[in-house]
Amino acid sequence: MQKLKLRKVGGSVGVILPKEVLDNLRLSDGDEVFIEANQTGINLSPLDPDFEATMDAFERTRKKYRNAFRELAK
Repeated sequence: MQKLKLRKVGGSVGVILPKEVLDNLRLSDGDEVFIEANQTGINLSPLDPDFEATMDAFERTRKKYRNAFRELAK
């Protein structure tokens, strides 16, 4: 666990992530991250929390229209 300092960035406050953290999450300048506050703190993730719901919807659609998708793939 590392201690990071909050710094003023324009009208907001930010934190600088160490290179090791960025490398571990495979992030670089310009990438997007998602933050979620919970009772114990915050969760910072490069993964879109809505992605699973989107994939579930796609799976339902894919099964229903698999023949159409097969034809489109030709």
